[in-house]
Amino acid sequence: MTRIASYCLALGASALLSACVFAPPVTTPTDTNAVAKMSEQALATCGAGNVKEVNAKSFTCK
Repeated sequence: MTRIASYCLALGASALLSACVFAPPVTTPTDTNAVAKMSEQALATCGAGNVKEVNAKSFTCK
């Protein structure tokens, strides 16, 4: 009986330690409408030629 218990314990431990982990994809598609709106806001705020970087959530001026 102890062999069966030891086998079940080892099998259970290996099953728990080999669980799969699901992670969402790292890259997400860019919302082009949000980038276009943020670009317009950046041009209005920074002025033409003074925009350093624009993404869907923010912008930076030079």
